[in-house]
Amino acid sequence: MGFLSGSASFERYWITKDDTPAFGEEHLKNLQKWRIGRMEGIAIDQPDVGFAGGAHLLDTSFELEKNVLGDAMHFGIRIDTNQIPGPIKNAWLQMELLALMEDNPGGRPTKAQRKEAKDAVEAKCEEEAATGKFRRMQQVPILWDAQTETMFIGGTGPTANEMCIDLFERSFALEFDRVSSGKLAYLYAEENDLLKDLFETSPSAFLGEGPSSSIEWWSGIADNFDYLGNEFLIWLWWYFENESDTIPLSDGSEVFGMFSKTLTLDCPLGQTGKETISSDSPVVLPEAKQAIQSGKLPRKAGLTLIRHDLQYQFTLQAETFLIGGAKFSTINAKPPASDNPDEDRIITLRDFTETLDLLFHAFCAKRIGKAWKPELAKIQQWMAHSQPGSVRKPAA
Repeated sequence: MGFLSGSASFERYWITKDDTPAFGEEHLKNLQKWRIGRMEGIAIDQPDVGFAGGAHLLDTSFELEKNVLGDAMHFGIRIDTNQIPGPIKNAWLQMELLALMEDNPGGRPTKAQRKEAKDAVEAKCEEEAATGKFRRMQQVPILWDAQTETMFIGGTGPTANEMCIDLFERSFALEFDRVSSGKLAYLYAEENDLLKDLFETSPSAFLGEGPSSSIEWWSGIADNFDYLGNEFLIWLWWYFENESDTIPLSDGSEVFGMFSKTLTLDCPLGQTGKETISSDSPVVLPEAKQAIQSGKLPRKAGLTLIRHDLQYQFTLQAETFLIGGAKFSTINAKPPASDNPDEDRIITLRDFTETLDLLFHAFCAKRIGKAWKPELAKIQQWMAHSQPGSVRKPAA
């Protein structure tokens, strides 16, 4: 379940404050204390949010052997909501009103009768909700990785993820930073004494028409550099097509990359709409190049990366760095890193996020500072003059 098998979709949060000790019985006791279903008397329109064991939807047991895997902990957060359909509630209301108006001379309910009917429906909603008939259960996989001080949350919706973070803040007194393209850029700039250069950046004018500041999903918010995620995908596209399909990384390794499966582009001005292209290699299609030549920016892309004989296939949401459908495979057979396949999977997940972050840092090394001006000129020339479909072939 969750991160231990199959494909993985997740959002990352760095843990900036954690006063808890190493994983052990105290963590399990806290999970049990804040487990799903512990609270009674919750209003029917309020979700019940609590920890779950992670083995299946109804699992609420926590054990060292099951949940603690080396220096990581794997479990779930369940969100239960009672969603009584509006048409059913309206039918109950009409039935109550008809019974109350039986002796009304005008055939219309009085104000008092309307209130009485409404109160009766609310009571019925509570009664029906207690039976569980209308309960909807959603489980979000969680991987708490102490080694990298990262919380991997397997939800793809912002509301559910916010509920998960709120639960962690209340139950474990943790504090977080959400990992986005802007946060990764800030960290890179901070570590390389480039914060001044970062704060002087603004969205690039890829069409060569002067500085651009109109990006609908950015809106010039101070200290928000998430638009760099869109530029990261443009840079990758240009680099793979014109420079090489392999990019050197700061740790001395290199990563092979290509676009695959899907590409979503959007008009930064909110005028010409969104376009999604599905293909084995969407960037080679004429409509993809035409989209960026008309000013659209990539917002989500399917990517394939290979590093250290591990292949990662996934979709990347440019601004939030939300990962979708990540699949991992080995290029050349090699012995497992541990005797536990679940721990091996966690190691692979760490390698994947490290690879992605190092790749983004390679972009930041060009984007933040004086190196960007000549790089941008090359991209502008490529966008203006290159022919759609002239993609560089992968190395043999």
